[in-house]
Amino acid sequence: MLALSAEGILPKIDYAIFADTGWEPKSVYDHLDRLEREIAKPAGIPVLRVSSGNIRSDALNPDHRFASMPLYILNTDGRPGMTRRQCTGEYKVKPIKKKIRQLLGYPYPARVPKGVFVEQWIGISTDEFHRAKDADVKYMQNRHPLIDMGWSRSDCVRYLTSLNLAKTPKSSCLGCPFHGNAQWRHIRDNSPAEWEDVVEFDAAIRKGNARANASGSRLLGEAFLHRSRVPLGQAPIDHVTASEWAALQQELADEDELERGVADGCSPWACRGDADALAQGGFGLAT
Repeated sequence: MLALSAEGILPKIDYAIFADTGWEPKSVYDHLDRLEREIAKPAGIPVLRVSSGNIRSDALNPDHRFASMPLYILNTDGRPGMTRRQCTGEYKVKPIKKKIRQLLGYPYPARVPKGVFVEQWIGISTDEFHRAKDADVKYMQNRHPLIDMGWSRSDCVRYLTSLNLAKTPKSSCLGCPFHGNAQWRHIRDNSPAEWEDVVEFDAAIRKGNARANASGSRLLGEAFLHRSRVPLGQAPIDHVTASEWAALQQELADEDELERGVADGCSPWACRGDADALAQGGFGLAT
């Protein structure tokens, strides 16, 4: 969306916001630097980096309140479980909302007047349209330009390829328990230092986060980053799961589409050419 705005395909946005958990892969930070340098700055679009802290450090700090990650649990009776996921709200949503209130001129605890809001673009494509939701506060109104343009993941990949940005890395915490085996293998095989980091973290949270342990709320079972509920260094990450195989087939299909063209591109109900017209709609930020 940043590139589409910078090129004038979508209206120019006022700001681009990146919520930094403090524990992203180096490739993500490198890519963000490149986007800012090559796309955002030439177009005069400020890239704002916001943060609520470092999620890795917070989990291991006995003096810091920690918003729990969705860790896989093996209870003492052998039954599996999972901790609550609070990290997205704390390390992504919260700092973004804080910055938006500042940009509007009404930082917390000031009340945002009725009718004052920001239009927030969210990059969800048609493949995941079910994730498109309205904002939960009145001072934010969510828009989903990629869905409005009818763009799928394949369309996004094709566009990024045209900008030499096809290798855009996925933004997520290095030690996110929702990683699939393919992501764990990628870290292990391509970044030994980051792999050592996540293996060490996995061992460190075996009995839960440090704050809970310090307060006497020690986890009765054991916590793990990998869904197999064994230490990450021993986890069966070389096994290709059914979902990962399906994702691989989709990637191959996307590559084939890039070479051969879109098979259903002339469907009367889903013509990709309609994206040009939709792109000219009113996606500008509200004032």
